Amino acid sequence: MTMLRALFIVVTIIPSVAASQSPRSLTVEEAVRLGLQNNRSLHASQMKVAAADARAGEVRTTRFPLLKVSGSYTRLSEIEPFAVQLPFVPAPITISPVVLDNYASRVSLQQPIFSGFKLSNTIAAAEYAGRATGYDYAMDRSDLIFAIRSAYWNLFKALESRRVVDENVDLMERHLADIRNMNAAGLATRNDVLKVEVQLSNSRLSQIDAANAVSIATMSLDNLLGLPLETPIEIASRLHPSSDSLKPVDAYVDEASTARPDLRAAGLRVSASDASLGAARGSRYPQIFLSGNLYYSRPNPRILPTKDEFKNTWDVGVNISFDLWNWGATSYQTEQAEAALEQSQDALQLLKDAASLEVRQSYLALRQAQRKVPVAQEGVSQAEENYRVAQSRFKAGNATSTDLLDAEVALLQAGMNRAAALVDLELARARLVKSLGKEEE
Repeated sequence: MTMLRALFIVVTIIPSVAASQSPRSLTVEEAVRLGLQNNRSLHASQMKVAAADARAGEVRTTRFPLLKVSGSYTRLSEIEPFAVQLPFVPAPITISPVVLDNYASRVSLQQPIFSGFKLSNTIAAAEYAGRATGYDYAMDRSDLIFAIRSAYWNLFKALESRRVVDENVDLMERHLADIRNMNAAGLATRNDVLKVEVQLSNSRLSQIDAANAVSIATMSLDNLLGLPLETPIEIASRLHPSSDSLKPVDAYVDEASTARPDLRAAGLRVSASDASLGAARGSRYPQIFLSGNLYYSRPNPRILPTKDEFKNTWDVGVNISFDLWNWGATSYQTEQAEAALEQSQDALQLLKDAASLEVRQSYLALRQAQRKVPVAQEGVSQAEENYRVAQSRFKAGNATSTDLLDAEVALLQAGMNRAAALVDLELARARLVKSLGKEEE
């Protein structure tokens, strides 16, 4: 029974675990699509847009007629009916009989006619705020796309670094085997062997760090994509280290000033604050409403003498209200709205300055990254040639073990520099696109 159970575990459980750990191949575009579908922060931002739209719709309803229906039932205590005793009439004449069961229903209609422009300004403020929230969502989406691209290429960088370190460890192990053979033959000293062993230990420490960096980068990308944090990702996209031609930086600044969603949102919030100021000032004017009511009651109090039966009556009127004195509440509300408007204007200007700075910094970073890639490529070529020469000379006995170690370290560093330069170029492109208010190019 024990062997059968073990066989069942091997056949059923272990393959399923291995399958769950198989790498998921993703291009950067696929990663972006997956992240946009699964990211909860973006979903929360989208729900803010839905709530703002619903709020604007709610405020718009205040300009339309308000129709209400109400009804009630009341049981009254027993009292004597209202009666009059006339001369020469033997029995009292009942003027108003007592109806103990009272039923009342009313349909009310109210239509605002003039509100001192409070309604129109309040509606405008809500609509501006709703549109601003839509641009906030666009900015959150742009930020998420940039974060996913950054995490994707940082994982690529970590994988490339690990590959370079692994290759360096292989070189060092072969070097150590050669130097040990030479030491056994009396062609190298024990100190030469120790130098290689120390360098190999350092390379293996770097190998551990590189593997850990891959795990951290994978978890960061998984978190943005809404995947389990231990899901391995296989990088399917490849970098294209072409040097794009750049326009003058001022052209990018001008483009960002009209395209960035956060600047548009800030501009709309200025408009919303201005509309809110108009609504606050509206309290200085009279408020006029048209109202009408339809009553259907048993008994109807307007019909005399009282009868225990349903009767309908109606009324139509115009209501006017005006605050003659409210201890300066309107002035305080206006001052608050004016201060909020100035805050919105200041926030817009600060955001414009920050956007200009971000565009210029992204522009300089991209230009720097473009210059570094060919230098890094050339450095790899030089390091490979240097290693080839050093290895040939070492095997011929014309170079020391230290010379070969130096060549191996230089090759490792050159490979790391190239991987970093390629990723930095891709991230610099993405950062400039994001600073312009775009999602991708």
